[in-house]
Amino acid sequence: MRRSHAMAYGSELTGNGGARFALWAPSAKDVALVLDGTDHPIPDVGEGWRRAEVPGVQAGARYGFRIDGDLVVPDPASRFQPDDVSGLSELIDPAAYVWADGAWTGRTWEEAVIYELHVGTATPEGTYAALEAKLDDLVDLGITAIELLPLADFKGTRNWGYDGVLPYAPDAVYGRPDELKHLIDTAHGKGLMVMLDCVYNHFGPAGNYLHAYAKSFFTERHQTPWGAGINFDGKESGRTVRDYFIENALYWLDEYHFDGIRFDAVHAILDDSERHFIGELAETIRARLPGRHIHLVLENEANQARWLERDADARPVQHSAQWADDLHHCWHVLLTGEDSGYYESFADKPVQHLARCLAEGFAYQGEPFKTLDDHPRGEPSAHLPPSAFVTFLQNHDQVGNRALGERLCQLADPEKLALARAGLLLAPQIPMLWMGEEWSATTPFLFFVDFAPDEELNKAVREGRRREFKSFAAFADDTSVIPDPTEGTTFSQSKIDWDEAEKAPHRGVWADTRNLLQIRHQTVVPLTKTAFRGADAKVPAPGVVDCTWRFEAGTLRFVANVGTDEYSASSEGGQVIWSSALSREALQLPPWTGVFLVGAPA
Repeated sequence: MRRSHAMAYGSELTGNGGARFALWAPSAKDVALVLDGTDHPIPDVGEGWRRAEVPGVQAGARYGFRIDGDLVVPDPASRFQPDDVSGLSELIDPAAYVWADGAWTGRTWEEAVIYELHVGTATPEGTYAALEAKLDDLVDLGITAIELLPLADFKGTRNWGYDGVLPYAPDAVYGRPDELKHLIDTAHGKGLMVMLDCVYNHFGPAGNYLHAYAKSFFTERHQTPWGAGINFDGKESGRTVRDYFIENALYWLDEYHFDGIRFDAVHAILDDSERHFIGELAETIRARLPGRHIHLVLENEANQARWLERDADARPVQHSAQWADDLHHCWHVLLTGEDSGYYESFADKPVQHLARCLAEGFAYQGEPFKTLDDHPRGEPSAHLPPSAFVTFLQNHDQVGNRALGERLCQLADPEKLALARAGLLLAPQIPMLWMGEEWSATTPFLFFVDFAPDEELNKAVREGRRREFKSFAAFADDTSVIPDPTEGTTFSQSKIDWDEAEKAPHRGVWADTRNLLQIRHQTVVPLTKTAFRGADAKVPAPGVVDCTWRFEAGTLRFVANVGTDEYSASSEGGQVIWSSALSREALQLPPWTGVFLVGAPA
């Protein structure tokens, strides 16, 4: 099977031995196609579009666009940039790769156990091919989906991926497009879904040339943390801009056969249209790709339940789920005692917040949020099924945005962390692990970039990072201990060490994770695949959470004692499927122990 996503943007080979090139350049006076060193006039065909078809062009040709007789820019819809973001684009034949996964339509969302990873630091080599060699280990662990941090081409040789400027071009530092396809193809052959993190709220600070020929792509009407907003709702260009990103999502799902997309920080996508972009995006994807299990996940600090609604058959109308930051914050406060920044809004009553998150998804559902100067945050979410929330104890942000990139295993007592791990992996929400978490990896995940030779930008990033943490007491007098994000060693220190998983005490953590996931697949998932009937949570004693989820096929109950006194849980809830190794009896819970039970339909 061969796959190729047709679109108005960029370049594509034609059936007559040539290629078609298209560029939207409404603010350019003159545009020429630069193809293998030769300029070709490219006519204006209306509404800002320039299109030209050139005969005798083959895959592998290098091309760009000369703007107003001067600046040569890459294709904003380039499929590959072998020489980084400012080099010429390479003409790719997407149909050259022959897929072996023709029968693959994906897996149901309820089966998902997600493993979030950064391709560049997930292996020593930092390539698609090297990651492919680790897939069997992940399958054996019980992972059913891997989620790749953004791949959109970024400036330099190392980046988290959120500074991408060419959304259609997987960065060359990890390998060629066909190697990415082979990774996905191989994963599907092993029963693994593959998801991709996409950034549609901003472009990175280096290598974005859209301002040179499409000024209306951005608007001063909307201001974001990265400057002028993307013009999703402009009368003069909104449709073209919206289609650019909608086609990008379809491109990854169609041409690369990804199983889903995580949309980064949609609260920063500012759109005053009657039909918000993120709604149109999801609806278009659902309509264009029927017959496949496509999973669309939001990161949304606003906690808007409206995007997560289900239809009469309990299927997502638009988005499948949202990252459950609230639940993470509750566990983090309880495990570490940290109460600064956004943790302050959860430190007043973390046990009560945890109970509400487990049963209803959001801790804040319209109540004043202290971190936002007491402005209301969130919408009612109790009616949503647990599968509408992706839960985690760690992710790239929560680890990497710490000054020293410490993982939770370096901040929390291992016995407490074991209870939280069970609470993550056996609760009915969709669990996600951050790479290396399955064995409590000790390697940090630090913030790193590579904007060389732009030393001014490197300096700005370096100083900004130190300024960001100067208000913290630990760094007030000496910010020099904060790793320099522009240094190559900061990147290399972030590579996880897979050999560590075979050593004590890491091997025990890995075995515990695997055991929990076996229980999940055998006992929890069969429940969550049936209709959700609601949930209730209570705090029957100080420091104790007692939550029951009701499904058509039965009930799941979690009792966790995160307090200081022993607690005797009732036997209500049925059969014990897991209890803390520390507890003397399954229902007799010393501090920081818990139990999961399953029962008959209520």
